[in-house]
Amino acid sequence: MTAPGLLAVFAHPDDESLSAGGVLARHASAGGRTAVVTATWAADSTRAAELADALRLLGAGAPWMLGWADSRVPHSAPGRPRLCDAPLEEAVGALVAQIRAVRPETVVTHDAYGGATGHEDHVHTHRITLLAVHAAGLERLHPDAGTPWRPSALYLATHPHSAVRDWGGYLAPAGKGLRTVPDEHVTATVDVTPWLDRKVAAVLAHRTEVARGAVPALIAAASEQERRRLLGTEYYTRHDLLPTPPPRADGLA
Repeated sequence: MTAPGLLAVFAHPDDESLSAGGVLARHASAGGRTAVVTATWAADSTRAAELADALRLLGAGAPWMLGWADSRVPHSAPGRPRLCDAPLEEAVGALVAQIRAVRPETVVTHDAYGGATGHEDHVHTHRITLLAVHAAGLERLHPDAGTPWRPSALYLATHPHSAVRDWGGYLAPAGKGLRTVPDEHVTATVDVTPWLDRKVAAVLAHRTEVARGAVPALIAAASEQERRRLLGTEYYTRHDLLPTPPPRADGLA
């Protein structure tokens, strides 16, 4: 029996490898349908080509690009609005179409902080994904975007407070804060060290980000032991999307 389908939705090329590369590689290795939607950058850009290389390493198939502009890099999608400026209903509808095409049981995206760095595109991708996973199952919403499909669960890639001791020393010198959640909010802690080589290779496939000194450059400069400490565990908060208990008539508790 193959693993159920998984769709990861992230803001930029490299987010998928840094935040969920181990789970993506693990899922693909188990024979599960694995796909990645990236909200920003044009499909003919260098970053998109690097994303394609990373996804091949992870076994996640070809990129699915929504094609909005990175909020900090206007030339990332010439002629398109920044993701944060795009009409919300249009952005949600574009993702609904991808969800209905892939028909995943599980969706993975950024948490409400937008991950450890809190990039505004990460935060907005989180919002869009939450709306889209619900809208995708409703036949009267976005009727031209395909046959309705409702995933079973949404997982938010996150970092617990306890991760500060691992990541804080690396991000602080780069001028980046660290946004974490209480450890008890983490509902899935995944040891991805068996797939760490593939995850690291996928991170380093984003050569533009390595060259400009972004987070992949920190990974490129790290020792094997440091890479294991920084990337060997992935953290998620699960949101169930399918109702399991019987309906209540006496309130929400």
